[in-house]
Amino acid sequence: MNTMTMPAPGADETLSALSAFWHEKRSKIIKVSVVVGLHVGLAYGLQSGMLHSAVQAVMPEPVMVTFVTPPPPPPPESRPQPKTVEVAKAPTVTPPPLPQINTVVENTITLPPPAPRVAQETPAAPAPIASAPPAPPAPPAPATPRTVQGVEYVRPPALVYPSVSKRLGETGIVMLRVLISEKGQAEQVQVHKSSGHTNLDEAGRQAALRALFKPYLEDGKAVPVYVLVPINFSLS
Repeated sequence: MNTMTMPAPGADETLSALSAFWHEKRSKIIKVSVVVGLHVGLAYGLQSGMLHSAVQAVMPEPVMVTFVTPPPPPPPESRPQPKTVEVAKAPTVTPPPLPQINTVVENTITLPPPAPRVAQETPAAPAPIASAPPAPPAPPAPATPRTVQGVEYVRPPALVYPSVSKRLGETGIVMLRVLISEKGQAEQVQVHKSSGHTNLDEAGRQAALRALFKPYLEDGKAVPVYVLVPINFSLS
């Protein structure tokens, strides 16, 4: 019979652990080798001048700039002087004289503006009144008496000579204007022309008022008229 050798329990775990440890160590060794190789290459490049050529190729070349000072301005004498040019004067235009107009100013009076009217309260309308019958037409106004001549006396004026006028020797003729009514009475007596003495004028007026005249007839009807009556005052 074949005899099979069975690994001891736990041997697989040990192998797995060793394998994992070996893989980890190998990756570290690779990394360290790469870093060492880079350092070796960098040192070689510095020694051979390749790195200096690469830096010069990357850096731009310097540019030289030179500042140029501008020339000074020329002196004032050498500058061109401006020319003087005459300006043509505009022609003078004289306007024609205006025609003279004779203006007449009249004196005018400006009336002041009317005073504002004060609003008044409108009185209440009266109550309507029954319409009354129309009044009869008024009789026509009597005609003004006219002045006539030739009126006769029924009783002539009783003349009384004023005593004062006698002592003073006053004389004269007073002309009276007498209104005679339809009945022949003297209704009004006015002095038409004075005698020159007041006492004689008044004495004549009183005498005419006491007189009685014959009514003046016109178309057979007595009408009032005016008549001029002279009264003579004489001491002879």
